[in-house]
Amino acid sequence: MSYNEAFELQSYYHKSLISQKRQLDLDHQPVNNTLILVQHPHVFTLGTSGKQEHLKLKQDDLGHIEAQFQKINRGGDITYHGPGQLVAYPILDLDQFFTDVHKYVRYLEEAVIMTIGDFGIKGGRIKDFTGVWVDIESTKPRKICAIGVHLSRWVTLHGLALNVNTDLNYFDYIIPCGIEAEDKSVTSMEKELGKPIEFEQVKEIFIHHLSSLFGTSTKSIKHGIGISKNS
Repeated sequence: MSYNEAFELQSYYHKSLISQKRQLDLDHQPVNNTLILVQHPHVFTLGTSGKQEHLKLKQDDLGHIEAQFQKINRGGDITYHGPGQLVAYPILDLDQFFTDVHKYVRYLEEAVIMTIGDFGIKGGRIKDFTGVWVDIESTKPRKICAIGVHLSRWVTLHGLALNVNTDLNYFDYIIPCGIEAEDKSVTSMEKELGKPIEFEQVKEIFIHHLSSLFGTSTKSIKHGIGISKNS
């Protein structure tokens, strides 16, 4: 799914959820949460705190690598999305769970840590650097998952990108997440394990862990996964 199509879908569910909240605030009924899971064609996205110069290519040259560039309203700097990468966009009403954006990001990180852990990859966090990293105790940790979110009325937008079988060469065209330190790089599940990973299996395991952390049940809906908080 193209980035623009996915963003339109996110925006639709996001606006619908906020509208539901306005209508149901008086009787405190639950609203409909959604999880969108996609792979994108090659695209670089720049968040609100990012710098244009972190894209090393001129925009006119993007066509040579079949990539696009988008400025978007999530937090964070520049990142890459492409085939072989699991991109997750949870559209959640945090009023149903907890109104703490930092805790929300930690939950997203934890779902990824648990997911890659099921494949034998030890993930973790690094202080002051959002996302999930591997080999965090070494002098050269590697980022396997980027996270950038936006909230309005405690309804979430944007999400995370987990490198499964991603072509990591595309990260050479940017300064990923604006991190210029030479001792930090990017990686994928395929690179860490030395073999391609079954993408659908990763997706199902991620859904399971995210649902478990938030205490929800899931069901398939058009264009996504419906998420309901367990009573």
